[in-house]
Amino acid sequence: MSANATGAGFMVLAMTLFAIEDALFKSVAPGLPPGEATLIFGLTGVTLYTAMTLRAGEAVLHPAMLRPSLLLRTVFEIMGRLFFALSLAYTPLSVTSSILQAAPLVVTAGAALLLGEKVGPRRWAAMAVGFIGVLLIVRPTPEAFRLDALLSIAAMFGFAMRDLYTRAAPPAVSARQLGILGFAVVTFAGLLLLPFDPAPPRLPQTSELLRLLATGFVGVCAYTALTRAMRSGEVSVVAPFRYSRLLVALVFAYLLFGERPDLWTLAGALLIVVSGCYTLIRSGRSGPAPQKPVRATDRQ
Repeated sequence: MSANATGAGFMVLAMTLFAIEDALFKSVAPGLPPGEATLIFGLTGVTLYTAMTLRAGEAVLHPAMLRPSLLLRTVFEIMGRLFFALSLAYTPLSVTSSILQAAPLVVTAGAALLLGEKVGPRRWAAMAVGFIGVLLIVRPTPEAFRLDALLSIAAMFGFAMRDLYTRAAPPAVSARQLGILGFAVVTFAGLLLLPFDPAPPRLPQTSELLRLLATGFVGVCAYTALTRAMRSGEVSVVAPFRYSRLLVALVFAYLLFGERPDLWTLAGALLIVVSGCYTLIRSGRSGPAPQKPVRATDRQ
């Protein structure tokens, strides 16, 4: 299997798991303040990744985490997590997930401008078609620029830049160590949100706690798959498969939260899938992607 196909497969897996994570978190958000829910979610992920790292015989904290590329990754992770938690709490899941699908455009532009990847006109055209699909779903109007839409846009930009700097992360830092760093950021974002929660912190109910623990477990699996995806193949090829998250999110929005996507939304989703598949086909005709050295521990 080519590096691009491997990266695309892991990206689809990651996006499916992230959609499950979003649905679990949103099911808790109406009752539990978003800052407290984010804090519990982050602590769960840190605990799981720390156990995995120690079991693999790795250091919990790697000196390379202080390198500029990872520090920038951390800043953008904080931005993405902070605004995404607020967006999930106060915005319909279908709207939040739709706006997030613009992230591959930011990642592709960043890969071309910052990493020197060559993105041909046909790939840019495919990305543009995918973005048209997003516009069909979001249908920008003055109403789309409410506060909740701005929260989703800020989260999208933060996550896109995080993914880009994941690619630039030192290979010496394993996926597990990146996971510790990522969920430590989630925990920090929860602490930042606590003073702004609409209600004071309280002990979560048993059902809420179980759902948050499940959210943390699914999030760890998703984060691991995402890290592997962004370290495989070309960023400009792998990134469009983030669109698969939208399809799963629309199903959950329909079944769990009573949201009813219309024909425009379904048409946009179809364009998104077609553009992602075309991008992978074009990459295969262009020849194999250069592979970045990866430590053996990252292949597990």
